[in-house]
Amino acid sequence: MARALQLARGGEGFVSPNPMVGAVVTARGRIIGEGFHRAFGGPHAEVNAIAAVAEADRHLLREATIYVTLEPCSHYGKTPPCARLIIDTGIPRVVTGAPDPNPKVSGRGIRMLREAGIDVTEGVMLKECLDINRRFMTAQRLRRPYIQLKWAQTADGFIAGLDEDGNPTPAAISTPLTKTLMHRERALCDAILAGPNTIAIDNPRLDVRLWPGRNPLKVSFDSRKISPGSNFMAGKHILLNPEVSLDENIHMLFERHSVGSLMVEGGAAVLRSFIDSELYDEIRIETSPREIMRGVKAPSIMPDALKEVAVTIVDGNTISLFQDVKNL
Repeated sequence: MARALQLARGGEGFVSPNPMVGAVVTARGRIIGEGFHRAFGGPHAEVNAIAAVAEADRHLLREATIYVTLEPCSHYGKTPPCARLIIDTGIPRVVTGAPDPNPKVSGRGIRMLREAGIDVTEGVMLKECLDINRRFMTAQRLRRPYIQLKWAQTADGFIAGLDEDGNPTPAAISTPLTKTLMHRERALCDAILAGPNTIAIDNPRLDVRLWPGRNPLKVSFDSRKISPGSNFMAGKHILLNPEVSLDENIHMLFERHSVGSLMVEGGAAVLRSFIDSELYDEIRIETSPREIMRGVKAPSIMPDALKEVAVTIVDGNTISLFQDVKNL
């Protein structure tokens, strides 16, 4: 299962809104096939693992065990059900990590295998298998995207500077390396949201040009502040309805647009609205040792609602990751 988890990460940034899944086929004390879900819409991990079994080892499938990090699917989607493939292949034993919370699967894959007489062991390395797909698990459970709030701030707590007229102006906080790491985080998300003010002031591209992966869907609120010629309006984007609640808009992203994970980059008012609405699953804060003495204040976080799960120092900047205690 540890090897299957290692394989699953090969799909990072390419399979969402599907989960990352790895599979390993063993027989007579050795691995005879392995694979992972490589891209959304492509073959699932079980398909790739079984297909990887050499012709000389195909006869061993009738006595093999397949280890899968997630419950095999039981429904026809973009690909046929993996549970049916395992049954038809004749593999007699299946070991799974996490259950699939997708209502289209949710125990049906396990039941289909057992009804076919296959020996199924569940929950192996369960915590690790849940954690690798925490975005997918949360989205399926709450029927809304997994939400990461993100900002960079100075040591004295500002996310932007102010010009002579008191208007917000970008502050150099991130380094070239931390920007690259931020693009990696973007590549893990289906969509990225920035407020109209941020788009008007910074004209961000909101892409992953510094990291391999798919560009996230761009999201903001319908506003006259967003210029038709801005980087935001180029390519695929969604403008949310400011007349309905934030909660309704966020659920709509999941139900109508299959957004399973959302990064919120700001500005300050937008970040505060998510914090005040308790609409977040994790918060990532990059803090520079630089001080600017005057500017736009960073949002305040509620320490009782968060647990710091990781701290790293990169190029002198401290990157802290907090998770909502309700999701731990």
